[in-house]
Amino acid sequence: MSVSKEDVIGFIENMTVLELSDFIKALEEKFGVTAAMPMMAAAAPAAGAAAPAAEAAEEQTEFNVILTGYEADKKIQVIKVVRAITSLGLKEAKDLVEGVPKPVKEAVSKDEAANIKKQLEEVSGQVKVE
Repeated sequence: MSVSKEDVIGFIENMTVLELSDFIKALEEKFGVTAAMPMMAAAAPAAGAAAPAAEAAEEQTEFNVILTGYEADKKIQVIKVVRAITSLGLKEAKDLVEGVPKPVKEAVSKDEAANIKKQLEEVSGQVKVE
């Protein structure tokens, strides 16, 4: 049986975020690779004044929003917000919330990370943005 590239893409499109994460981990383990984006190598500084410029860190552009905890009596509200943010099903959102600390969303912009953090904190979620 031959599977086309379109079949694989269609299969991946229908996965939840958690299923996709598990799928990627399985591929990484199977083939001994990592799906992490490579870091850009800093250019070698020229002699003298260029050295301080090379030491300056690049501004982070992608952030991970991690739910680290919540008030027990607000669990249902936290699950509802997680579902709205991630489009996860009820069971997946519940598993994510109950399994804290867990990433809610990864590789998002600074503004989106701040918005997600605000939404979760409004319902008692404790959030860390990395």
